[in-house]
Amino acid sequence: MHLHFIPFFAVLISGVLCTFYDYGYDGGYAGPEGDYYVSSLSLGPSTANCAPECTCPFNYPSAMYCDNRKLKVIPMVPAGIQYLYLQSNMIEAIEEDAFKNVTELKWLILDHNQLTNGKIKKNAFSSLKHLVKLYISFNNLTELVGPLPKTMDDLRVTNNKISKITPNILEGLENLTHIHLQYNALKEDSISGAFKGLKQLEYLDLSFNELTKLPKGLPPSITTLYFDNNKIANIPDEFFQGFKALQYLRLSNNKLKDGGVPGNAFNISSLVELDLSFNELGSIPAVNEGLENLYLQVNKIQKFNLNSFCKIIGPLEYSKIRHLRLDGNNISRVDLPQDMYSCLRVASEIDLG
Repeated sequence: MHLHFIPFFAVLISGVLCTFYDYGYDGGYAGPEGDYYVSSLSLGPSTANCAPECTCPFNYPSAMYCDNRKLKVIPMVPAGIQYLYLQSNMIEAIEEDAFKNVTELKWLILDHNQLTNGKIKKNAFSSLKHLVKLYISFNNLTELVGPLPKTMDDLRVTNNKISKITPNILEGLENLTHIHLQYNALKEDSISGAFKGLKQLEYLDLSFNELTKLPKGLPPSITTLYFDNNKIANIPDEFFQGFKALQYLRLSNNKLKDGGVPGNAFNISSLVELDLSFNELGSIPAVNEGLENLYLQVNKIQKFNLNSFCKIIGPLEYSKIRHLRLDGNNISRVDLPQDMYSCLRVASEIDLG
C-alpha cells in the first residue's frame, strides 16, 4: 500500500471519456460514423443536396454542418439529413416547420446559440420521429423544451437558465438514458417527480444548480447520479436504498455535515465510487464494503474510524476500497489504526495530504 497523492482528475478521467462519448478532446462532436468532428471547414466540397449556407460532405452525405456561420435562422434542411450540426450561431427561434423535411433526423446539435423558450414553437420537434440526441446547451432557456420524440436517448441542456421542468414534459420518453442538466438554476421543488416514468434512465447530472434538498421521484434504474456544487445539507434516511443499480454518486461541494447524513445513507451494495469532497463532514461516513473509490478531501474529519469501512474483518470480510482521499482534513499518519491493513487490504493509494 502506498500513502501518497493521487490526482483526482487522473482517477476519474476514464469515466469522463466514457461518459462524454460524443465529444472530442477539443469539445467537438463525433461525426455520424464515430470520427470526431472538429470543423466543417476541413470536410471538403458539399453534395448537391445541401443548404447553400452549410456543408454536406461526400463522405457523410447524411450529415449537414452549419456551425459557426453566424446564422440567425435555421436554414432549409433537405430530406435525407440524419445529423444536423447548428452549434455556435446566433439562432433565436425554432419554427414549427423547421424540420418538416427531415423526419429521419437522428442528431440535432443546437449548442451555443441564443434560443429562448418563447421563440421555440410548441410542436417544433414533433415531426422528428427518429431523433435520439438533442444537444441544446449554452442558450437562454428558462424551462426544459418539449414535448420531445419518444425515440430520444440523450438530452443535454446544460449552461442555460432553467429554473423549472414543466410536469409531464418528459412523459413517455422510455428510451431516454442520459440527461445533462448541470449549470442551471433548478431547485428541488421544481424537479421533484419530473423524471418519474423514465424507465431506462441511467445517467442524471444535476450539478451546479440551486438544490438544497435531494429531489424526489428519481427512477431506480439510475447508475450515475451527480449533485456536485449545490447547497444540499441533508440526506433523507434510506434515500439511496431504492437505487439497486447505482454505481457512481457525487455530492461534492455541498453543505453536508454529520448530523445531516444518516448512518446507513451510503451503505449501497452496487456503489463503486462516492465523492463527498468539499463538505463539512466531521467523521468518515459508513460505506458498503464493496465501494472502490471514496473521495473525502477538504472536510473537517479528525478521526480515522475503521468501522466506517469494515463491520467485520476476516479472510473473506474486508473493504474493497482502492482509492481513498482524505487530504485537506485533520488526519495524519499517526491517526491511522494499526489494523487498518487488515480491513483496507486492497487499497493501492491513500492520500492524507
